Amino acid sequence: MFDKASQELWTVRDWLRFAVSRFNEAELFFGHGTQEAYDEAAYLILHTLHLPIDRLDPFLDARLMPNEREQLSLVLQRRIQERIPAAYLTHEAWLQGFKFYVDERVIVPRSYLAPMILEHLSPWLEAPEGVGRALDLCTGSGCLAILLAHAFPEAEVDAVELSPDALQVAAQNVAGYQLEDQVGLFLGDLFEPLDNQTYDLIISNPPYVDAPSVAALPPEYLHEPELALGSGEDGLDVTRQILEQAAKHLNPNGLLVVEIGHNRDALEAAFPELEFTWPDIEGGEGTVFVLTREQLIQH
Repeated sequence: MFDKASQELWTVRDWLRFAVSRFNEAELFFGHGTQEAYDEAAYLILHTLHLPIDRLDPFLDARLMPNEREQLSLVLQRRIQERIPAAYLTHEAWLQGFKFYVDERVIVPRSYLAPMILEHLSPWLEAPEGVGRALDLCTGSGCLAILLAHAFPEAEVDAVELSPDALQVAAQNVAGYQLEDQVGLFLGDLFEPLDNQTYDLIISNPPYVDAPSVAALPPEYLHEPELALGSGEDGLDVTRQILEQAAKHLNPNGLLVVEIGHNRDALEAAFPELEFTWPDIEGGEGTVFVLTREQLIQH
């Protein structure tokens, strides 16, 4: 099919129609930057042809060279037959307008924390200008640490990652944004490599998929590091550790902000004495909690 497509499809419009049809036919799963076949097909085509990914219409009727048609055929074939997320095929992912290098050493960046960081955690962070030190736990590709550095340019930002492979990707992204002097990268398990350092703000998007959900993940997600997805039977193993240790690493009036997916009920049942605040997030209600140092100390 793909060999024939290379011979008979001539324009961007032809390839877009073909890709959408084949994606729908293969029942691909979308959730790594796009939500439907059309958007993902357009992105892969524009990226492969080295065209601006936000401008499709001017190029729809452009006729492609034989080598361009061959490249498109190979990319679309891999997306369909191997079920590889588009971000791993292009080695880039976008989050709140920021571009990050990604490969299969890291989870594809996606987080409800991203817009909250760029909005300075308002209104829960009373004095954004007072953030002198911030920490990103389970940093993965380093995307949230980089957003922290952008949102709080005067702050020192530390980022911790358990996977040495993922930390290499984070280092590449930090260097790409020329933030080596502001963002410090640490290899280790949560707070372990930080000794007794304290912070005004701690954020984390840790693994939080429960065991039944891990077992039911679509093939696309199985390309991501298992370490970055599952977290015990109820998805809360890592979050429990963060809650147990965070207070001693927060300064007075410090803030802890953690994304936990759809585990709110399980978390509140496990920690009934904690007064979690759940920000109202469009499309992500009940997925992020906020706690102060003082609330954690009372726990």
